Amino acid sequence: MTPYNSKTTSEDVATDCSNIIRGKVILTTGVTPGSIGATFVTVVARHSPKLLILAGRNTSKCHETAIAIQSAFPDVSTRILELDLGSLEQVRTAAAEVNRYPEHIDVLCNNAGVMIPPYSLTTDGLETQFAVNHVGHFLFTNLIMPKLLASPSGARVVNVSSNGHRLGPVRFDDWRWDGGKTYDPWRAYGQAKTANMLFALALAKRRGNEKSGGLVAVSLHPGVVATNLMQYMGEEEFKALQRMDRDLGHTEFWGGFNHLLKNASEGAATHVYAAFHPSLKDHNGAYLADSQVHPVEQVRPWARDPVEADMLWKLSEEIVGQKFEY
Repeated sequence: MTPYNSKTTSEDVATDCSNIIRGKVILTTGVTPGSIGATFVTVVARHSPKLLILAGRNTSKCHETAIAIQSAFPDVSTRILELDLGSLEQVRTAAAEVNRYPEHIDVLCNNAGVMIPPYSLTTDGLETQFAVNHVGHFLFTNLIMPKLLASPSGARVVNVSSNGHRLGPVRFDDWRWDGGKTYDPWRAYGQAKTANMLFALALAKRRGNEKSGGLVAVSLHPGVVATNLMQYMGEEEFKALQRMDRDLGHTEFWGGFNHLLKNASEGAATHVYAAFHPSLKDHNGAYLADSQVHPVEQVRPWARDPVEADMLWKLSEEIVGQKFEY
């Protein structure tokens, strides 16, 4: 296998992992056409997975991606799952449907997300970024745990995070943003992306050893990719991000982000690496970027702290009203 870097494509990694992809059942959230998730499942389809489960709130968009896959790879089976991560009730309904499937799940890619919307609440009264990016995935993942643990090769859970975790930790004393009074869209995004990383860390701790299931959980930064995730990203939002990075001393980003841009295939490469690369069995709980394990000293301490990971697990249980004790 060749060394990977920021210009590695998803096709490169998938080719290296082709024998591992073959025959796998893969469930991916957030597969709207044009998204990194859609690129991920389309690239994986070339390598003969057993089943691609495409999950999303808008099932018509999932169908569009499924049709494109079936047109290019008619032997690959797809299945649509309605999953609204902004509704805990609907997440439970979706998980119950998955648990009725005859198949196990080999890979769960928690890819769906939102970025910097104006302050709003879900039907459960939760701030939207925290709810959709973390809480919904936390509940869904734990509810389908029996299907993951049934994977004969050992399941993977992939949480798509971001280097945006640098913008802030989980605000355990004010995660609700004081009803919107303290809300800043970029800090809320940072909180949600940090939560993705801490969730992977906590899951690796609880289910990572062979006695408790041998599950591998990782998080990742795909890179800066122009997708529909950026629908709220206008000139003012960009300037606000630049001001925040300057205030926080993140000198890498003071000159802008052009040097970090990737195309869709490069952006999905770390997804493929996270989902299938055999080397990650030795790096459970890790944070990945550019299709490699990111140096731990370059990860903000609040996003790799095992104490905060345990605190987030307990907070998440309180929010969903259910304990998951492993």
